[in-house]
Amino acid sequence: MAVTIPAVRPLDVNFSLTDKTYDALKRAITSMNIYAGDEEPRLDERQLAQDLGVSRTPIREAICRLEQEGLVRTVPRKGAFVVRKTKREIVEIITVWAALESMAARLITRCASDEEISTLRKMFATFENNQVQAKIDEYSEANIRFHQALLRMSHCDLLIRMTENLFIHMHSIRMRTISEGNRARRSIIDHMHIIESLEQRDTELAESLARQHTLDLAAHVEQNVHYLD
Repeated sequence: MAVTIPAVRPLDVNFSLTDKTYDALKRAITSMNIYAGDEEPRLDERQLAQDLGVSRTPIREAICRLEQEGLVRTVPRKGAFVVRKTKREIVEIITVWAALESMAARLITRCASDEEISTLRKMFATFENNQVQAKIDEYSEANIRFHQALLRMSHCDLLIRMTENLFIHMHSIRMRTISEGNRARRSIIDHMHIIESLEQRDTELAESLARQHTLDLAAHVEQNVHYLD
């Protein structure tokens, strides 16, 4: 079974070691594409302790906290694994995300500045003239940044916190599926329409477009993502 080593850095031990270790591991898991393979990524306590420059005790304590949050599961005599959701669970996560992100879009039309909204269009400036498929990895990252920006521009701290753990799975499933079919091309068209509605401060349209864009991902997963059955 493959052992996954998330990208981590040595910690400043002058702060709470357990908290710092937990934060580092959570950031690392968030950045992983946990659906890239066919198995749950396994965490190597010894390697993580070495990379972070700490003993294995805070690693275990951090893994315990992550397990309580449903992000990690431990299997006796096998180790700790990053949780991969089933297809049904992923569809539910996407559906909840659609509700939250569409509300973010609604809030953006009312409280975000013109300068903030203008940054969204700049994210896709390099993907003109059908360059999306040719730069699929770069576009995948831009896609993730776009959805993060929508949440941030809502200026609603509670909404952002509510999406924190959902983002780990949304990030990974978007990375895994963006190159499937014509999703990338359709995605950038949807993004441009969402941006236009935000620029025009059309609250109802922005909310509707953001919701439908995410629900289309749910439909794609339902119909095509058989590796999570």
